[in-house]
Amino acid sequence: MRLDTTEESQKQNKKRKRRKQQGPRRWLINLWVAVSLLGIMAIVAGGAGFYVWNSLQPTSKGEAKEITITRGMSANSVADLLEENGIIKNGFVFSYYLQLKDEGSRFQAGTYQLSPGMDNASIIAKLNAGDTIKEETIKFTIPEGLTVLQIADKLAAEGIVDKTKFLELAETSRAWGDAETVRSIPENAALHKRLEGYLFPETYEMKKGSTEEDILIRMLTETDRKLGALPDDWQAALEASGRTMHEILTIASLVEREVVVDEERALVAGVIYNRLQEPMRLQIDATVQYALDAPKEVLSLSDLEIDSPYNTYKIDGLPPGPIASPSLASIEAALYPADTNYLFYVTKKDGSQTHLFAETFKEHQRNIAKSEQAAQ
Repeated sequence: MRLDTTEESQKQNKKRKRRKQQGPRRWLINLWVAVSLLGIMAIVAGGAGFYVWNSLQPTSKGEAKEITITRGMSANSVADLLEENGIIKNGFVFSYYLQLKDEGSRFQAGTYQLSPGMDNASIIAKLNAGDTIKEETIKFTIPEGLTVLQIADKLAAEGIVDKTKFLELAETSRAWGDAETVRSIPENAALHKRLEGYLFPETYEMKKGSTEEDILIRMLTETDRKLGALPDDWQAALEASGRTMHEILTIASLVEREVVVDEERALVAGVIYNRLQEPMRLQIDATVQYALDAPKEVLSLSDLEIDSPYNTYKIDGLPPGPIASPSLASIEAALYPADTNYLFYVTKKDGSQTHLFAETFKEHQRNIAKSEQAAQ
C-alpha cells in the first residue's frame, strides 16, 4: 500500500516538472504566433496603404484630352470616366477619396480639357469651377426696327445663314420650337411675313455651326424672355387694352419705325390708340414703306395710294401684323400709351428727330408750318 503511494507521488512530481519545462516554451510559442500575426497584419496594412497612396498619385504625363461630364452624372461615374481616359489611376479609390474630402457634389457639367499627370487637387478644382473648354461661337447683332427680310439679308451677308432657308423656316411653324409669344400669330393670309415683329432685336452669341432653325428659335425665345422684363402688371395692361398680343406687337412696330427719341414712344402710341378710337385712319408713312418692294427716302403721293393691306392711308384700323422688330421700349409704350388727346404729330425738321403733337387738324397744320420754317 505504501509502495503504491510512493509510485503515485513520483509520477505526479514528473508531471509537475514537465509542466514547468513546457510553460516557458508554450509562452514563447504564443508570443511568436502573436508577433507573426502582427507582422502579417502590418505587412497587409502597409501594402494596402501603399496601394491606396499609389492609386492617388498622378499618372504619367501625356497629351491633354477632352472629357465630357453630362448633367446629373454621379461622382463615381466621373471617377470611372477619368480612369478610362488615363487622367487618374484608380476610379474606385478616387471615389472614396472624394467622399473623404466631401467633394464631387459640385462638379459641373461640360467638356473639360484634362491632362494625364494632373494632381487630384487640380482635377477637383477644375471640375468644381466649371472650367470648361470655351466653344467657338458666332456673334451677331439685330438692330431695332429691322424686318424679317432685312434680318435674313444681314445674317446671310455675315455668312451665318442661308437666306433662302432662313426665310423658308420663318414661315414654317414647326421650326419655331416651344416659344410662347408666337402662339398669338393669327391665321391670316394677308400677313406678309408670319414672324414679322417676333424676332427680338438683340446682340446674340451662339455656338458656331448653329443652324438657321437654331437661330430662329433663339430669337423667338429671346422675345419671350424680354417680355418677362416688362412691369409686373403688363398682362393686366394687355387685357385692359382690349388688344391681342399680336396687335400690341403691331402697334409697337409702328412706334419703333416712327420714333427715335425714347421719351416720345408712349406719346406716339397714344396717338395711334386715339386715332383707332375715333376712328381715323392711321396714315403712318412707315406702313407704306413696308408695303413697297424697295423702301424710299421720300414717299410720293402715288406711293400713298399703293394697294396693300399694310397701307394705313388706304385701310381702316391696324395693318395685318407688325412691320418690323420692335424694341422692348416700344412694346412697353404700346402696353402703356400716354393718356392725351393728341391725334396728329409731325417730325421737326430741326435735326432733333423729335415731333410736334396736336389735338386738332388746324393745330397740326400750324405745326407743319413750324417744322418747315425750322428747316430753312
